[in-house]
Amino acid sequence: MANFSKSNVPQFSVDVYQNEFLPEGGREVNAIVTVTSTGGGTSGSALAGADAASAPLPGRAPAAAVVIMVDCSGSMDHPPTKMRNAREATAAAIGALRDGTAFSVVAGTHVAKDIYPGNGRLAVADRRTRAQAGEALRKLSAGGGTAIGTWLRLADRLLNTPEAAGGSVPRIRHGILLTDGRNEHEAPEDLRASLAAAAGRFTCDARGVGTDWEVKEVTGIASALLGTADIVADPSGLSADFTRMMENAMGKEVADVALRLWTPVGVEIKFVKQVAPSVAQLTDRRTEAGPRAGDYPTGSWGDESRDYHVCVQVPEAGIGQEMLAARASLVLPDPAGGAPQTLSQGLVRAVWTDDVAASTSINPQVAHYTGQAELAQVIQQGLDARKSGNLDGATAKLGRAVQLAAASGNADTAKLLAKVVDVVDEATGTVRLKAKVAEADEMTLETRSTKTVRVKK
Repeated sequence: MANFSKSNVPQFSVDVYQNEFLPEGGREVNAIVTVTSTGGGTSGSALAGADAASAPLPGRAPAAAVVIMVDCSGSMDHPPTKMRNAREATAAAIGALRDGTAFSVVAGTHVAKDIYPGNGRLAVADRRTRAQAGEALRKLSAGGGTAIGTWLRLADRLLNTPEAAGGSVPRIRHGILLTDGRNEHEAPEDLRASLAAAAGRFTCDARGVGTDWEVKEVTGIASALLGTADIVADPSGLSADFTRMMENAMGKEVADVALRLWTPVGVEIKFVKQVAPSVAQLTDRRTEAGPRAGDYPTGSWGDESRDYHVCVQVPEAGIGQEMLAARASLVLPDPAGGAPQTLSQGLVRAVWTDDVAASTSINPQVAHYTGQAELAQVIQQGLDARKSGNLDGATAKLGRAVQLAAASGNADTAKLLAKVVDVVDEATGTVRLKAKVAEADEMTLETRSTKTVRVKK
């Protein structure tokens, strides 16, 4: 493990957990790379206390910017309390902004409109702009369709256009997106194109309110933009959820951090995935970073720790030989276009041995997260089978999920599963499908299926 730090950048550390021993002929190396950031999420904005309605101080841009995208389609008026709760939640989120943070509110229907401050600009959070935003929110009403890709494109422009933020792009760029329905007024490929264009340019938390939205759409948005996804089944819970999301966003101090993997000649990367605090596939998101090196996006960081599962295939070697299988580094790009800053790094090793006990031992972290990734997968497979009428397949998959949740100590997921199945024996995964399941309970299980727990100490 190595640590590197500079002023204004949180300190990062990398720890590698693995069993480096392979039997003769063994080629697959698995490692859990734990990344921890400390010292972030505590410093205030350079513009704290700024008093500007629609632009930062001349020549200076806020360190952070947030765009809140509020679904204003016609369905938000059924019942009318839903729209009221959304207005109140957005106001609560704006209230949680740090002074000096740039922000905008976008009303989303089949088109997107920045309703505050408007004119393609970002406001700077202070007492006056919060009050003005509150006045603008009171005028929000429901009507129209749903084309989420247009909301994301507008948010991208606001967050990444230097003129919108007073001359330069903010370092931390974040979106919060709320929807209550399906993306029915644009083609699926339009949404995918908007997500592809926005990936790496800002992070985004996505929320579905009520039960009439599509889980895979909302979770897909959050996954593509390295944010969180969740359900708020009762609209009255929106304000608390929005406040938590904004407080978390305000804790971010460094953005665009990448996990860089360098491998020697002959080593192949089989997969890279985040496994805590949730499962997220990163393998296909690699960008080349020089000879035998590739970068995998991790988004923005505050004070937190995340785990990544790295699996590589090494060349065959004889007993007693050893090699560096991969070097994992945290890198931060240079805004001026120079060489990126290395924040921390760790090594993944391979050692060939004829000690059977050593080569067959599975590292506890690797075993735990392999089970957590399988847990997320079988929940999705089980719910899909249930929806398609394959009750035997659903019972088998959800039974396996109950077994994995119990073995890993994932109590939250176990509670959600118990609302969908009757558990006969959690140790063997013996369950019966419930005859009636509340739609909100099934959607909550599906939305939160990728949430994991850390290894039990």
